[in-house]
Formats: sequence, structure tokens, C-alpha cells
Amino acid sequence: MITIVSLLTAGGCETQLEVHINGSLNVGIPPEKIIETFLQCVPYTGFPKVLNAVNVAKKIFSTRNIILK
Repeated sequence: MITIVSLLTAGGCETQLEVHINGSLNVGIPPEKIIETFLQCVPYTGFPKVLNAVNVAKKIFSTRNIILK
């Protein structure tokens, strides 16, 4: 989780973010927890960076047929 949040705050790391979101899912982190963690970053990094990370996550969820509850 620290790695994906660090990539979010850096911005412009969407390719690396894809790799680490997939890795997070592979080790059992629920997709909802990933999105919740991203949303907690809004006040600190700003909405645009968070929105970019959420869009990367949505793309990955879609390719893995993950539907958020």
C-alpha cells in the first residue's frame, strides 16, 4: 500500500502504478481497500493525482473482471 500511495503522490508514474496495483491484488489486498486508500490522499496530493490513480485502478479491475461492491 505504501508503494502505490508513493507512486500516486509522485504523479506521472501510471505504468509503475499498474504493476504495483496488480501486485497488491495478487497478494490479497481487496480492490475496495486500494480505492479507499487513494481517496484518503485527496487532501494531501490533490484530486487530479488521485483521479489518475483511480483511473489506472479501474482499468486494471476491468481487465481482471473485478467489480467493486
